[in-house]
Amino acid sequence: MNWRHIPLIAIALTIATPATAQDAPAVPPAVPPIAAPGVAAPARTILFVGNSFTQGAHSAVRNWHAASVTDLNGDGYGGVPALFKTFTEEAGLDYAVSLETQGGKTLGFHYDERRQRLDRAWDVVVLQELSTLNRKKPGDDTDYIADVGRLARLFTARNPAVRIELMATWTRADETYRPTGHWYRQPVSVMATDLRAAADRARAATPAVAGVLPVGQAWNRAFATGVADPDPYDGISYGQVDLWTYDQYHASIHGYYLEALVVFGRITGRDPMSLGAAERAADELGISPRDAVALQRVAHDELSATP
Repeated sequence: MNWRHIPLIAIALTIATPATAQDAPAVPPAVPPIAAPGVAAPARTILFVGNSFTQGAHSAVRNWHAASVTDLNGDGYGGVPALFKTFTEEAGLDYAVSLETQGGKTLGFHYDERRQRLDRAWDVVVLQELSTLNRKKPGDDTDYIADVGRLARLFTARNPAVRIELMATWTRADETYRPTGHWYRQPVSVMATDLRAAADRARAATPAVAGVLPVGQAWNRAFATGVADPDPYDGISYGQVDLWTYDQYHASIHGYYLEALVVFGRITGRDPMSLGAAERAADELGISPRDAVALQRVAHDELSATP
């Protein structure tokens, strides 16, 4: 591939974390309460709210193992939530996984149009915003911050102890390499870094938010370490994976796999590398053992480095 379009130094710098990150635990524990002797502990409930990036759109992930999760809209999607469910089963954990998604919509849509489906007690909630934050004003996080606050109030009213996590998503190649893109001519890592900064601001504005899932930072790490090819428009280099699917916008099975690994590691406190080369979802989706382990390593390293 042509590395002239990707400043390696810029990529490497953008995965650096603040000094305060070194003092924070890498993967916060998420330990369910201990049940009385002879009584099975109830499954922890987790809800994913988002759009096509949560659905696993434009890949085999979208409808994969849909019966293992509850789609509150009845669309029959499995997506990233089904990957998370499989990882937890392999780790011996019990999670009841639900999703409420709509392609191309902001979190504001879910509050305005779907909140009656969300309005119940959950143990964990993952919120995933529109890929550009604002369709008319890409990068503007004003509505994002407000909508996170509205949803957080909805969920905490039902369960004051709910754990709310914001997902910071990845750089879109079409927004970076095409002249029409808002992040055109900037290093491939910048869009994801901007999205992470917006999520951090939303978290700071809403104390009920526990943390940010560094999915976009994991993608940046995969580019910087040579696991993934950072420019899909000039061909994919041998030995590297393509994290984007055919539209250079949504994720490929590899991209969604990495997304789910980050969610799994952060939410459960388990090391993604514990899943290993024989991990079941990778095998069923056609991800090689080599690539599965490489992506698990990326998720492990990012979670270890990012608060």
